[in-house]
Amino acid sequence: MCYYNGQKVTRAEFIRLKNLEKEVRRYNFLNVGVHNGFMFQPSAIAIANSDKTDFELVQAHWGYMPYGIKTHEDAQLFLRKYTTMNFKSENMLLNDKGEPSMWASAVKNGRTCLVLSTGMVENRHINKIGKKGEPLKTTDAYPYMVTIKDKEYWWMPGLYNQVLDKETGELVYTFAFATTKANALMRQIHNKDNKWRMPAVVSDDVAYEWLLGNPSVERMQEIARTQVPSKEMEYCTITKEYLQREANPTTYDMLPPIDMSYMDTEETLLYPAA
Repeated sequence: MCYYNGQKVTRAEFIRLKNLEKEVRRYNFLNVGVHNGFMFQPSAIAIANSDKTDFELVQAHWGYMPYGIKTHEDAQLFLRKYTTMNFKSENMLLNDKGEPSMWASAVKNGRTCLVLSTGMVENRHINKIGKKGEPLKTTDAYPYMVTIKDKEYWWMPGLYNQVLDKETGELVYTFAFATTKANALMRQIHNKDNKWRMPAVVSDDVAYEWLLGNPSVERMQEIARTQVPSKEMEYCTITKEYLQREANPTTYDMLPPIDMSYMDTEETLLYPAA
């Protein structure tokens, strides 16, 4: 669920992000088409400075680590067991059992971050057809690249923690981003097991508030539940080998089209008056 995310940014785009050319020279991890969250790869997040008057982009490992993780091997084992690349906005403070969640400390201590995205990849699962034309229980997966209209990049609200890597003696940033209930488009694309989730995507103003505005816990929960309307998204199917080469647009025969009939009514259905 939401384990693949693009972060391909040119130098010109990065200069615009931070407006500091010297920052570009520091980083060599911003030219990856699609990050694989299961590979514990370096990614770009924005964190605030100590007095929350500015921010910087730092290299961080995708996959939130609680205190106590001390080596890369420990980190890999932890990620395979818990897959903490994202978190449910509903569980920021309490888990499904009503106990303090893994994320509660970051929430209460203001360890917010913004996760840079240039494209989100999700698999749409379609039932295979048997020899007699009947739908089977097994499915084929078709990857989609989902982007935000008229935006080259955008921000997802996240939480971070630093853990000590005893092999190098360095403090390593680790992070996860918030997920919310899927809109009508993402319900059709991210449809496996009817989980119906999607990353929260925030406007620049709300991104500033999340990172530098010292929002209350209640406001943080509200921001983390942000759901982008389907009409603000664009999508296309891409090659299944998107982790090995460019995530190029492609078409698949017999793939049912996405239902677009909801576009004019979705706000009424998903955003009832308070």
